[in-house]
Amino acid sequence: MRRGTRYGALLGPLLAGGAPPDLAARAARGLGLPERGRYAVVVLGAPVPEAAVVRGPDADGARWWWGAAASSPGGEGGREVAVVLLGPAGPARAVARLRELGAGPGGVSPVVGSPAKLGAAHRLAGTALLTCEPGSREIVRLDERLPAALLVSRPELSTRLLAEVFGPLLTLVPAERSLLVGTLEAWLECGGSVGRAAARLGCHRNTVFNRLRRLERLTARSLSRPRELVDLVLALEVLRLSSAPP
Repeated sequence: MRRGTRYGALLGPLLAGGAPPDLAARAARGLGLPERGRYAVVVLGAPVPEAAVVRGPDADGARWWWGAAASSPGGEGGREVAVVLLGPAGPARAVARLRELGAGPGGVSPVVGSPAKLGAAHRLAGTALLTCEPGSREIVRLDERLPAALLVSRPELSTRLLAEVFGPLLTLVPAERSLLVGTLEAWLECGGSVGRAAARLGCHRNTVFNRLRRLERLTARSLSRPRELVDLVLALEVLRLSSAPP
């Protein structure tokens, strides 16, 4: 039934959202979905591994209903989608299971309390998937990627943000641009410590300091001003999500 017409006919209205309440209730009963529970939706950008399709509850007690999405929230077809009735460990265990099985890339929605809310959860899972770095196989939860989710939800504003903040930086030759971007990433990952960033990058701390000062000049933004730092972090996130290398 996982790929059958009847299965898709039952799962489809719940994932699409907006179905009349009586139709949604009949679909949920036909699939065996409890009226109340802790549900999440998973959207994968690649075929689901067969090992992920289990009969009955998995080791955590979670139950999975898999199907092929006719179209994704982002407008692309052929994605795999699952409704998960979560076990005691919640969505974190569902994410871990998918990673263990080599699934991905994938997005996982926030937890919802009934089958009637699966349409909204499906849209949010699709948004989470869009925050995965191109070419990666990561599985991410929307709640862990909210700033990136805001960016991918408004691509025209994201493009404008990247051009406005990183415009002069993007005119540099790729190797030079990559060096400055990598230094900024290391500095952020090291909590703003120049010394720790230098150790991670294998260079002198003055080298890190000089690269960051040059980046500030190119972007006309200071790393010491919180609002301007937010601009830089968000632009860096847009760059990460683009298909182009830094």
